[in-house]
Formats: sequence, C-alpha cells, structure tokens
Amino acid sequence: MSLILIALAGLAIADPAPFASPLAEFAPDSVEIREWSVPWENTRPRDPIVAVDGDVWFVGQRGNYVGALDPASGEFRRIELPEGAMPHNVIIGPDGDLWYAGNHDSHIGRIDPATGEVLVIRVPPRDPHTLFFAPDGDLWFTAQGANRIGRLDPASGEVRLLEPSVADARPYGIVVDGQGRPWVALFGTNRIASVDPSSMTLVEHTLPFEDARARRLDVTSDGAVWYVDYARGTLARFDPASGSVEEWPTPGGADSRPYAMAIDGEDRVWFVETGSDPNRLVGFDTTTETFTSVTNIPSGGGTVRHMVYHAPTGSLWFGTDVNTIGRARIGS
Repeated sequence: MSLILIALAGLAIADPAPFASPLAEFAPDSVEIREWSVPWENTRPRDPIVAVDGDVWFVGQRGNYVGALDPASGEFRRIELPEGAMPHNVIIGPDGDLWYAGNHDSHIGRIDPATGEVLVIRVPPRDPHTLFFAPDGDLWFTAQGANRIGRLDPASGEVRLLEPSVADARPYGIVVDGQGRPWVALFGTNRIASVDPSSMTLVEHTLPFEDARARRLDVTSDGAVWYVDYARGTLARFDPASGSVEEWPTPGGADSRPYAMAIDGEDRVWFVETGSDPNRLVGFDTTTETFTSVTNIPSGGGTVRHMVYHAPTGSLWFGTDVNTIGRARIGS
C-alpha cells in the first residue's frame, strides 16, 4: 500500500474572546429534545439509525443486541446477537438489511430486520468499530484496536485492509464523501486520513497541533471535512483542496470534550459537548461561522458517542450512556 503524509498549508483560528463566558451568550434554545428510556438496563444503547418505515434501530453494546424503537408508540423490541458480539455500531444497507460491528468478536453482522436472522462475516482485524456504506455499495469500517481501516464487499465477503503509518493511530470515526472517498479520524494521532477507493491508497493529513485529537468527522456539501477535536475543545474545518485548517473554540471551552457530531441538510454542524454534566448539544452555522445554540441533554447523557441526521423529519438521533435514545428536532 502507498502511504502519503501531507502537512497542512495554513491555519486560521477564530477569535476565542466571544466564548470566554460561552453559555451566558445563548438564550433558552428552540431545539426540542425528547428521550426514550430503553427497557434493558445498563446496556449502553448507542448509534441509532432511522429506517424507511420510521423505526429507529440501535445497538446495545453491553447487552449484546440490536434494538428497535417505534417513536410513535414508544415500544421497543430486540434481536439477540451471537454470544460475545458486543456491537458497537449499526447502519442500514442499500437493501434495507441491518449491518452491525461485532466489536468484541471480530465480525461484521448482517441482519434481516423482518426475520431477525443474523449472518456473521468474520473479518481479520479485532475491534471493528464504525461502519459506513459508500455509494457504490462497499462497506467501509474502522478497527480502532487493530489499527486498521477496512473495506468489505458485501456480495463476496472479501475484506481489504489498510494500516496507518503510525502505531496505535486508533482509526475511529469514518464518513464517505460525495466522491466515494472515505475520511477517517485517526484518534490516537494529530491526523485525519482519506482513502482513494480505486487504488486503495491511504493519505494521512497532519493537523497543525501535536495534541489535536479528531474523534468524529463529517462532510458538508462543498466537500469540506469538519471534525471535532476531542482533546482541545474545538470545531475545525479541513479543506481537502488546499490542506488548510480553520477552527473555532467550542462554547464549553478547552475541556468540553466534543464527541458525537453530524451535519444537517443546511450544512449546519451539530455536536455534543461531553465534558460537562449534563452533556450539551451545540449548533454551528457554517455560512455565518457562528455558534447558534446550546441545549442541555435532558437526561444528562453521561456520554453521547455518535449521532446521525435524519432528513425526512429534520431530526438528530443519538444514544446515551444513561440508557436512553434521544431525538433533537432541528428542522431542515
């Protein structure tokens, strides 16, 4: 494999002065958050995804199941997974099947949601972490503990792996841009990575600060890569064309621990500050480059680890470490 290191061309840092006393800057927020208590206690429900029929699927990482919530009725149901799977993430494939990362058992699972039948696909690396489908149908995933980035062909079961140049790079959050190119947060380093899917070439982009730790990332419609710096408490924008970075201190400051994030249909960035109790949902307008809202997670959240935007309902969905599934209505 070919590894290329690219240093950033420039850095711009937004003036942190307006956020010296950040929470006082925001009036009571219009974001409506509702949470449903998961009936299976202490199972760490996480990584929800919304199906076409409106059901919200999620994994119980400590409970070894994939669960579903009907938001209309509030009813839950669950599908038991093979012993020791300890799922980390679930997504919906092009054909409507569910795919989950068997974090503890080195497999990726495929579930027929109608029958609950589980197909186990063994993958070489341990710790499959976060899954993401590309437009061409390939399934990309990170394997944090194994220090690998993988591509699974769902039809053949073939897996191809890439290894970052740095030991313990901890590939974490992953997203695929409009060109079919995966972007990965290398959480153990001050780098993010991109992959050319045709050549399977891994490119590592070094961020300007040695102590930067990107954890989750997403892409706006203009192709810019946005990420949250968990270690330094900033939101940042990476320009793939120039290699430049611009960043903004989060409202919660250096210890805010921004973690879950998503971008909505208007290219607004939403992320959760997990360094406080309660966790806080923060909105950022990428056009005006201003923070627009800070909303407490009603349950406290514990830690909100992943979040997705559901365009048909203008909502963000997330799971919490205090055993809830949450929905934030943010509009289109």
